[in-house]
Amino acid sequence: MALLLCLVCLTAALAHGCLHCHSNFSKKFSFYRHHVNFKSWWVGDIPVSGALLTDWSDDTMKELHLAIPAKITREKLDQVATAVYQMMDQLYQGKMYFPGYFPNELRNIFREQVHLIQNAIIESRIDCQHRCGIFQYETISCNNCTDSHVTCFGYNCESSAQWKSAVQGLLNYINNWHKQDTSMRPRSSAFSWPGTHTATPAFLVSPALRCLEPPHLANLTLEDAAECLKQH
Repeated sequence: MALLLCLVCLTAALAHGCLHCHSNFSKKFSFYRHHVNFKSWWVGDIPVSGALLTDWSDDTMKELHLAIPAKITREKLDQVATAVYQMMDQLYQGKMYFPGYFPNELRNIFREQVHLIQNAIIESRIDCQHRCGIFQYETISCNNCTDSHVTCFGYNCESSAQWKSAVQGLLNYINNWHKQDTSMRPRSSAFSWPGTHTATPAFLVSPALRCLEPPHLANLTLEDAAECLKQH
């Protein structure tokens, strides 16, 4: 009866998470869950390992601890998924393990996966900010697996002309965003390009950019925006 209840738990639907958004996740983790009872000589490892696999996505979101939205590019998601599946497949190629080994290895793979996702999200943001001016890149939201995007302002401008163009682009972005229907604008931390109802872009609500907050937008000039960026 205990084993039956355990197997029922193992078939429970997984919550959304970064890796969960990958096209092969359901197939791969369905295999991992249904073969977990063949991986340890000790029956106590089965429910422990099953719980780790079932809670994989939820636990991933809890462990990310990111100060920026959990949004990952498809390319980097593929890279993370390939690495995780390789580690998992290698673990499952072995025969039965001695007590405690299999769940410990699952935890190690889980932690490595969290690090890979964190690095992938942060690397994309850094790459974005190494550009000059407003830039957007396509992503997938780890919270609900929907198509999304990230908008940022890059400071890597090498000439006065580039800076002028970048600041003018930022000013246009702010003005377009500010003209939207504020009564329909949510207060969440998500953001998107002007023209759709959206929350305040994350890079505009940073403490470093208080001079570009809504109270200062009415009479904002190109010179004001440039001075604000120079100060921060």
